[in-house]
Amino acid sequence: MNVVSGIRAVALTTILFGSAGQHAVAEPAAAPADLILLNGRVYTVTADKPWVEAMAVRDGRILATGSDTDMAAWRGASTQMMDLGGRMVMPGIIDGHQHPVWGGIKELFECNFPFTATPAEIAAIVTACVAAQPDNAWIIGGQWTSNFFVDNQIPSPRRWLDEVSGGKAVILADDSGHNRWANSRALALMGITKDTADPAGSKIGREPGGTEPNGILEEAISLVKTTVPEWTLEQNMRGAAYALTAANRFGITGIKDASADPTQVEAFYRLDQAEGLTANVATALNASVHNKFDDDALREYVRLRDQFASPHVHTAFVKIFLDGVPTASRTAAMLEPYLPLHKGDPDVYGDLHLEPAQLAAAVTKLDKLGFTVKIHAAGDRSIRVALDAIAQARKTNGNSGLRHELAHAEFIADSDLPRFASLDVVADFSPYIWFPSPITDSIEGALGKRSEHFFPARSLIDSGAPMLAGSDWPSAVPDMNPWTGMEALITRSDPLGEYPGVLWQEQAISLEQAIDLFTLSGARALRLDHQTGSLAVGKSADFIVLEDNLFEIAPSRISDTRVRMTFFEGKQVYAAADGDANGVPD
Repeated sequence: MNVVSGIRAVALTTILFGSAGQHAVAEPAAAPADLILLNGRVYTVTADKPWVEAMAVRDGRILATGSDTDMAAWRGASTQMMDLGGRMVMPGIIDGHQHPVWGGIKELFECNFPFTATPAEIAAIVTACVAAQPDNAWIIGGQWTSNFFVDNQIPSPRRWLDEVSGGKAVILADDSGHNRWANSRALALMGITKDTADPAGSKIGREPGGTEPNGILEEAISLVKTTVPEWTLEQNMRGAAYALTAANRFGITGIKDASADPTQVEAFYRLDQAEGLTANVATALNASVHNKFDDDALREYVRLRDQFASPHVHTAFVKIFLDGVPTASRTAAMLEPYLPLHKGDPDVYGDLHLEPAQLAAAVTKLDKLGFTVKIHAAGDRSIRVALDAIAQARKTNGNSGLRHELAHAEFIADSDLPRFASLDVVADFSPYIWFPSPITDSIEGALGKRSEHFFPARSLIDSGAPMLAGSDWPSAVPDMNPWTGMEALITRSDPLGEYPGVLWQEQAISLEQAIDLFTLSGARALRLDHQTGSLAVGKSADFIVLEDNLFEIAPSRISDTRVRMTFFEGKQVYAAADGDANGVPD
């Protein structure tokens, strides 16, 4: 489209639809609707009229909302009419934090076992993968649970893995994706010996009483990225396509890739150029492989942003890992020490991957260049340092309007909680995994009583802080099902009913608030709230049809929600077959 035709298109859109945020019935025009939905319970996520019964769509945008009678003006000979039979319609879900290409590649190419796998099960699965991949030098996979080496006494994980590796290099991720388990061959190829010092921000596990590596690599992202063979662009594209199919099946029409390398960004770009994506994808470029923010590095981030931006790929985002995880590995940066792993151990507080001054300088530069920064900050010390860095960026640059995000934000000191609202910083939560579970058991083992008070959703909402919800798939969760996360926000208990108890019940939020986090708040995180996230006239027709009305079922049934249809830009991108259930694609 040239500049002149683009201006004409904008003018026509304004005449027909009004402004993007307007919620009303637009003035009838000669062109009829492409699709009219009638007899529904349409939850719009708008303040002026949250519920309507009908909606009209034309050219991928919402043409009108209102009553069934209101839609008569938009009906034409070619208009598709859909009787919803009273079913609920709502905006498409936006997952504000996941790793879609990794998730797709994991399902298609890696050696996988469930988080619950025992040593015997892992041995059998890895042995089978070695036999099935005779030409591969590396066996890559996972994921072992956070407490695996607490619950299973394995003196030398490296040698244990050697027994089942058939001479191949084997490297297995844990449930968080931060840590790795490697055999002797993998360590040798990575150049890790007894004389190798811990890289900045990482820790090489050692054999008891010695200096030999034991095969456990904590905060190993930089080690893996610089050594383990990369997946090809074609494999990344297949992984991305797989993830999008799965996303649509769960009712997801927007994703933020929370840690994308350049090949993953290119994979989405090429898919969009070839056939168009079936969801909006924001890519947060992973800046933490080398943690470089000099002029050359910044120019590269800008180049990648500009080169791979497309209609459905939104690239003005960067990811920084500031700390680790507050599980048995004890790598999240805390203000108070962890419980000791063994009696007499020195105090452990976790580590920052960047010094506070380095982080502040990096955020200030990226903010000035127009990047939204997502900072992995799980511990209360890293939260404080990240808030300080954003405060420095605001002071130096003025308020850019960019809503920087603190990913996970599990533990927040009371004095820092009001700063989220005052600095307009987003608390990026992972409610899909924060309820009584093996992960929270691991956190309790590392932090004791403090583990009973984290993930303060209610307190942040009451303070006026912006929030966001994301699955973190495939870290710690088997799929990107948003409905388990939504239920957990409301009940603070295990949506699957496998673990008893409630996690800090006082921090539960309402269904309306939870839906907002999964829709309009997600759209803001993608910088697309002018375009999607609510069902208002002029916005993109990104919506889903549900089997049940969420407002008419018990909160404990929300995790069972079944998506009947998913629409993206007015086109149906998923339809459930009779007897079908949400899940990963066949």
